[in-house]
Amino acid sequence: MVRAVSENTAQNAEVRERLLKAWRGEVQARATYEMIARRLPEREAAIMGRMAQAEARHRERLEARMRELGIEIPAAESVRLSLWARLQARIAPIDRLLAAREAAEDEEVEGLYRTPTGDAETDRLLHDIRRDERSHSMAVSDMRSSKGEDSGSELTPTQRRAKARLDKLVGREKWHQTGGGWISGAIYGANDGLASVFGIVAGVSGATAGSTFVLTAGAAGAIAASLSMATGAFLAERSEAEVAHANLERERTEIEQHPEEEKEELSLFYQLKGVDEETADAMAEQLSRNPDAMLRALAAEEFGVSGDDQSNAGQAAVAAGISTGLGAMIPVIPFIFTHGTLGIVISAVVSIVAHFLVGAAKSLVTLRTWWAAGLEMTLAGIIVGGATFLVGLALPS
Repeated sequence: MVRAVSENTAQNAEVRERLLKAWRGEVQARATYEMIARRLPEREAAIMGRMAQAEARHRERLEARMRELGIEIPAAESVRLSLWARLQARIAPIDRLLAAREAAEDEEVEGLYRTPTGDAETDRLLHDIRRDERSHSMAVSDMRSSKGEDSGSELTPTQRRAKARLDKLVGREKWHQTGGGWISGAIYGANDGLASVFGIVAGVSGATAGSTFVLTAGAAGAIAASLSMATGAFLAERSEAEVAHANLERERTEIEQHPEEEKEELSLFYQLKGVDEETADAMAEQLSRNPDAMLRALAAEEFGVSGDDQSNAGQAAVAAGISTGLGAMIPVIPFIFTHGTLGIVISAVVSIVAHFLVGAAKSLVTLRTWWAAGLEMTLAGIIVGGATFLVGLALPS
């Protein structure tokens, strides 16, 4: 009797823990989908919005089961994405966010929703939700595929035929090119400026025992790094804009010279997304009556831009230049107020701390663990600073 009571207690605890964990996961998943949706084009944002609504329905079903079992339902406001996760959802590249979301859905399918709890009704509910989560994972994978990722072999025979025909059509257009953008240029600018000038400051400090020459060399290095990064960002953004403009103009020419092939191409894109051939042909036919609309649709499908995309090379240059300059000045600032051994020590400490902070900030883009990224950057700073300081000591002063 005692053993049976103990087993029931353990089972009830397992059911409660799994339901609460699933409930928290649904709340967080909905919030994540909603934030990603704000950064997507209208069609993809609508898909993400429907997935967010599905997570809300999952939450409601879980809450109903929790009420039946007498499990207290926490306030939804008590489950929040961390500040870091919210920043990543707003800053990180969309492809990486989608990959992370796909991995999270797969993990939930294989772990949280697959393992039985021992309670038949709860297991039935989790099994139903598991099917939805698997479809979410496939939907996210399809969205990644539309951005150039490999979607694997999850195509129907009809979609395979459409893909083969589409590859043949697109293969004729060898001019397609896509740029990488300047997303998160400020973070990388601060990283480059800090790393490069810290090496200069450490080397000159070793050679001159922290004399006033460190300030001169460091300030010159910071200015040079800032101007170089700003110029590079400006030219890169201008080049990307020119490539995008050239792609659009060539696509416009393709529509004028080969309207039937372009219409077929657009229909095939829709078929690959699961639209039946007749509907896809009708959609392409409708768009073909408005060349500008057809251009935007093909440009979005083929190389991820639209005719409305705008480039701002000046903004890119300012962001990169300022962030690089700020990062580069960190090792130099202590020598404005002091010099000698004290200046070297303060500069080293401040720079190492800054390396950790900049490394942690990079995880907003890379989606790595913030402390791991910070420690990696710190180690790199110590190696660079230590090596250049020793080189400076070895040089004649």
